Amino acid sequence: MNEKLVLVGAGSAVFTRGLVADVIRKGWEGELSLVDVDPDALAVAEGLVRKMLEAGGSKMTVSASTDIREALPGATSVVCTVGVGGRRGWETDVFIPRKYGIYQPVGDTVMPGGTSRALRMIHAMVKIAEAVLEVAPDALFFNYSNPMSAICRGIRKATGAEVVGLCHGVFGVAGQLEDCLGLGRGELDYTAVGINHLTWFIEMSSGGEDMMPRLLEHAEAELAKGINVKTLGDRFAEAGDGESQGASNPFSWELTRLFGAYPACNDRHVTEFFGRMFSAEGGYYGKTLGVDAYSIERTIANGDRRFEQMRADALSAEPLGEEYLRRTGGEHEKVTDIIESIRGDGGEIYSASLPNTGQVPNLPADAVIEAPATAGAGGFRPVQVGPISPGLAGTLATRFGWVETVVDAAVEGSRDKFVQALLLDGAVESIEVARTLADELLAAHAEHLPQFA
Repeated sequence: MNEKLVLVGAGSAVFTRGLVADVIRKGWEGELSLVDVDPDALAVAEGLVRKMLEAGGSKMTVSASTDIREALPGATSVVCTVGVGGRRGWETDVFIPRKYGIYQPVGDTVMPGGTSRALRMIHAMVKIAEAVLEVAPDALFFNYSNPMSAICRGIRKATGAEVVGLCHGVFGVAGQLEDCLGLGRGELDYTAVGINHLTWFIEMSSGGEDMMPRLLEHAEAELAKGINVKTLGDRFAEAGDGESQGASNPFSWELTRLFGAYPACNDRHVTEFFGRMFSAEGGYYGKTLGVDAYSIERTIANGDRRFEQMRADALSAEPLGEEYLRRTGGEHEKVTDIIESIRGDGGEIYSASLPNTGQVPNLPADAVIEAPATAGAGGFRPVQVGPISPGLAGTLATRFGWVETVVDAAVEGSRDKFVQALLLDGAVESIEVARTLADELLAAHAEHLPQFA
């Protein structure tokens, strides 16, 4: 297959590495155009990609630019993995709220960290969308950046660009649930609906057998183990490996027992949607989110180390190790399959973030929801799901109000609407804290928020 694939935010080298390995394995031809506003990160990505393509014998060519408009002419697909402010900005989104007793395990989707991140991400992504519409209007346009729903809604509301949000979370959790149910990979059929990082598995079957009763039995078994706080430390999304481990993702299993549906993407993300329950010090089964449970410091340090290793490998005279060409899991892992399904009118079903045009009638119209969609010649088309239970809809309802508010805050540069969004999110304890927190975050990220000047 011949594509001009533009990767915006190519300095996210882990994503870039995985995507290029997939392109090599599939034997694609054409051009891979790398874009990043950070010249240093771009140089690392370009060096790594060139060495990977050479090692894999690929016919793809490479170009690199800090200017997206230079890269876009002739583009057939645009994939965004942008992270405005990088890992240092991510730290700021988490550390400033900690001063006010708000602890976040991720801080990129909701809570004050996700709200802050949304302001700079929406502003930047709207500019990218405007460039895509002007220079490459027929290109497929995918976003992997967070907060997913807010970014995609902001792009569509401000520009009309038909961006599709993609995340490997639902697919990854489906594999974990297959393990829990004793099934092989690909044996579970399911429907999952929600907002990215709180997407509910509402139906599942295998070989015509309803798997939900077995899932509920597994939830009971997990919770019967009790919560072993020693195993909660820096675990991310493990399925558990025996009775001695205690319940893995205990809050997600508790929700499963209560709502009759499993939430993706496990406790690390799901707890943030219930921030007032867990954000206090020691509030997560005796652990503190982002500190000794799902440590942000460790996550950031691991990212820094991985990038520096990639820098060394990209810029050295030595050939790359064969591990660079192996199939890896991660955010990139479905996008090449999706592009092939669209080009070949394959009609394969994927989890995607798209506007609600009636596929889930008791969620807000036009809200960007994560749900099944088919990838065919016309692009992505939502699959009709029908109404979800009032309880599940209730867990999502205020979140879509938060999305609309933070989108307007980002586009208009409105400090008051930023404060409103912090209140709607629910992690702050007072209007006064919301105002103070908003001012500190705006000041800390001022260089990336020209609309607030």
